[in-house]
Amino acid sequence: MEEVSKIPQEWNKFYLKNVSFVNLMTRRIFNVLIVANPYDAFMLEDDGRVDEKIFDEYMELGMRYPPTFRQVSTTEEAHEVLHNTDIDLVICMPGNADNDAFTVAREIKAEHPNIPCVVLTPFSHGITKRIQDEDMSVFDYVFCWLGNTNLIMSIIKLIEDKMNIEHDIKEAGVQMIMLVEDNIRFYSSVLPNLYNYILAQSKRFSTEALNPHAAAQRKRGRPKVVLATTYEEAMQLYEKYHENTLGVISDTRFPMQVHEGRLSHVEDGDPEAGLKLLREIRRRDEYVPLILDSSEITNKEKAEAEGFHFIDKNSTKMNVDLHHLMEEHMGFGDFIFRDPKTKEEVFRVSSLKELQDNIFKIPYDSMLYHVSRNHMSRWLTARAIFPVSAFLKHVTWHKLQDVDAHRQIIFDAIVQYRRMKNIGVVAVFDRLKFDRYAHFARIGEGSLGGKGRGLAFLDNIIKRHPELNQFEQAKVSIPKTVVLCTDFFDEFMEKNNLWTIALSDASDEEILQHFMRAQLPDSLIADFFTFFDAVKSPIAIRSSSLLEDSHYQPFAGIYSTYMIPYLDDKYEMLRMLACAIKGVYASVYYKDSKAYMLATQNVIDQEKMAVILQEVVGKQYGDLYYPNFSGVLRSLNYYPIGDETAEEGIASLAVGLGKYIVDGGQTLRVSPYHPKQVLQTSEMETALSETQTRFYALDMAHVGDDFKVDDGFNIKKVRVKQAAEDGALTYLASTYDPVDQIIRDGIYEGGRKVISFCGVLQHDVFPLPELLQMAQKLGADEMKRPVEIEFACNLNDDRTGEFYLLQIRPIVDAKQVLDEDLQQIPDSDCLLRSNNSLGHGISEDVVDVVYVKTDDDFTAVNNPTIASEIEEINRKFLQADKNYVLIGPGRWGSSDYWLGIPVKWPHISAARVIVEVGLKNYRVDPSQGTHFFQNLTSFGVGYFTINTYTGDGVFQKELLDQMPAIEETQFVRHVRFDHPLKIMMDGKKQTGVVLR
Repeated sequence: MEEVSKIPQEWNKFYLKNVSFVNLMTRRIFNVLIVANPYDAFMLEDDGRVDEKIFDEYMELGMRYPPTFRQVSTTEEAHEVLHNTDIDLVICMPGNADNDAFTVAREIKAEHPNIPCVVLTPFSHGITKRIQDEDMSVFDYVFCWLGNTNLIMSIIKLIEDKMNIEHDIKEAGVQMIMLVEDNIRFYSSVLPNLYNYILAQSKRFSTEALNPHAAAQRKRGRPKVVLATTYEEAMQLYEKYHENTLGVISDTRFPMQVHEGRLSHVEDGDPEAGLKLLREIRRRDEYVPLILDSSEITNKEKAEAEGFHFIDKNSTKMNVDLHHLMEEHMGFGDFIFRDPKTKEEVFRVSSLKELQDNIFKIPYDSMLYHVSRNHMSRWLTARAIFPVSAFLKHVTWHKLQDVDAHRQIIFDAIVQYRRMKNIGVVAVFDRLKFDRYAHFARIGEGSLGGKGRGLAFLDNIIKRHPELNQFEQAKVSIPKTVVLCTDFFDEFMEKNNLWTIALSDASDEEILQHFMRAQLPDSLIADFFTFFDAVKSPIAIRSSSLLEDSHYQPFAGIYSTYMIPYLDDKYEMLRMLACAIKGVYASVYYKDSKAYMLATQNVIDQEKMAVILQEVVGKQYGDLYYPNFSGVLRSLNYYPIGDETAEEGIASLAVGLGKYIVDGGQTLRVSPYHPKQVLQTSEMETALSETQTRFYALDMAHVGDDFKVDDGFNIKKVRVKQAAEDGALTYLASTYDPVDQIIRDGIYEGGRKVISFCGVLQHDVFPLPELLQMAQKLGADEMKRPVEIEFACNLNDDRTGEFYLLQIRPIVDAKQVLDEDLQQIPDSDCLLRSNNSLGHGISEDVVDVVYVKTDDDFTAVNNPTIASEIEEINRKFLQADKNYVLIGPGRWGSSDYWLGIPVKWPHISAARVIVEVGLKNYRVDPSQGTHFFQNLTSFGVGYFTINTYTGDGVFQKELLDQMPAIEETQFVRHVRFDHPLKIMMDGKKQTGVVLR
């Protein structure tokens, strides 16, 4: 397609204004007062109540707010109702008897001039004569009652349209269809027909929406109908709304003033008024569809001679003809591409996505025919796709005479519109609509679970805050996501009879085997294939449980997350996906999860699991797949250094998959507001010893069904050198020059690579600090509490990149009041004092201390053994429902046992305070960003860092060594005090004490 270069520059970068359907049709008629004598009222309700019928009609057309009706027959009753109720519309029915319905209506109108008032007359000769003598000017409309309740709905809709038209056209560009007709009987039968057709159409086009709520709102974008009864009224309406006229349907004969202000042919109007009106409109707009109707067949030739469409009023199939013309010329129904010569159908599209998929396949001459007549724009307008139609309306054939350029413009506009519409919306998954421009969808009716809600929430934040996407070179979004709602989990458990094994004491492996043998519903297969096609990348299968990431007790990192590679063999990929989903389901019932449930006093069978299927952020390098970097951002920094403050937040960055951070690997810690001050790279020695040396990547070559309880079975731990060879470290690494003994920013031959993130933090290659500042500020503002956000980023060599938000959850703060200044307490009163503590609150019921024996011969080799000894002791505390203070060297919960004791959260879940102490020959920085860490904060567990060798804090170990042991193992001692220890922590000042 070389043609595209001809597209004028200003159309290459267009901006579509999003339309909010919520703000349309805001003025409604809710209460209707019917004034009629009892006999007419009875006629009205004769075959079933009006309100029931109207209610059924509303429901059938998917409209939400049917009005309620009150019926009165005297002025007194009317005044009483008007006094007690807000009436939005008065319908007055003068009967054949000489009753005073007109008088009642006039009195109402005199007292309430702003309430619309309509006369509904039964059709009879007598009444027509009677109306001729009455002054009808006080009434908004006069209609003829032919016994169908449809008419009442049409009256209500007509008046609602009148009330909303001005606002809705300004707000969204809603369209108007004008009916010009002075014959009461005729417009009383045409209007219900017209409205039924338009409302049914709006129900059809609302399927362009992504979920039921949005569909209900889209219907508000349907075209409005206006009724004019004279030439002057019609011209006035047209002039006011000519930009938004979808079409005009006009009678031939109606009143029209001629010069000197007298009416022509007073008796029955000007016999050519309709032709004159349509001529005048055609002179101003060459495209708008114009339809003439007449009961005089001689007018047919006149109409067609001037290029107007014609309808015979006397024809029995007049309504069918009208629908047909509206479908063909006003953009209702499917878009039919026709051969310009034969008018035969050559192609048909029924949805926006179909148009997008086929725009380049439409034959040239057919495309030319429709484009040069603005048909495309009109079709989009009738479907309430205003941003695209408004844009295309201005790209007329006069301005751009190039069919292929038009194709490209239409395609680009649709793509941009669908992207815009998909952001921030939880769509219902529909395999006909989900493609690479789709975004977030759910399969099923249940809950999205914690992570799913978090993602939907992030997506919504991105939609509402376009400033996140203000940087040319950085695109912010969430990865493509489909959530399998919790109802599938229930069905899976029930149908496969898994409850017994799940709730038993079987081993994790055994539970997993049972789950793997179970079956997922076949209905999912086609949906999964559609998803594979849309993402074309590896897929992460994450847990999203009801309890996980709930506001007050995050279950971070307890359940499994599997990743599967992208394969050309879709069936193999499907099989791996099914195994992964079953693996996530099974992880609800693993030993650690059950221990965790116990610790949080949750009931395991209340846990329900949704599963998130999400494209894995990253790029493929050979058999490895990983993003340039991942990170965890917290809006509260519990370890502020230098001039950082607790409120400025903190981020942990690492090359490769985020699992590395979660597992407690060596990350780069930076405050988004101080990107140039990175403690770890400030001194050469620290930079070399504390840089990331390994990273995680998905092994794309690992294909098979050997799913293990450990969800990282196909995640490779690779040396950072590999990332340098892959070219993934541009802008992220510095190089150590062993000759000059300095570290230089950037990648050079030879010399060790140091992961310093220098390009994105110090050299403004990519606006990472700004994005992190915005993300944490918006996240915390929207959640109204401190948050933790996970993210990943693909960085390109041309300094552009995609920044993906993966998850958000609250950091829970214990709100206990602490009014004492801990600095004032003398050291001698303290068993432990930390000037670098995490946690907040007071606790006065702990008497036990468990500590690791750290004599001179301590070595990290024994750390795995120490972990299992502590797990044993912890189990006894859980059984007794008691807590303790835990003290040990190095970093707790590290997966690398050289850095600390490799416990998992369930192994120490009864600890009230956890203390990491430094040793003379064993110094490790305090751990951060681990899931383990997140769990401490959510349970209000204190975390103290003490290093008495550098004079930082107090630890009276001798005191503990002198006490008798309740229990002692090879490496661990457990002692008990006679009186409770008083634990106090100040989260804002990061200080904590344990008093003897």
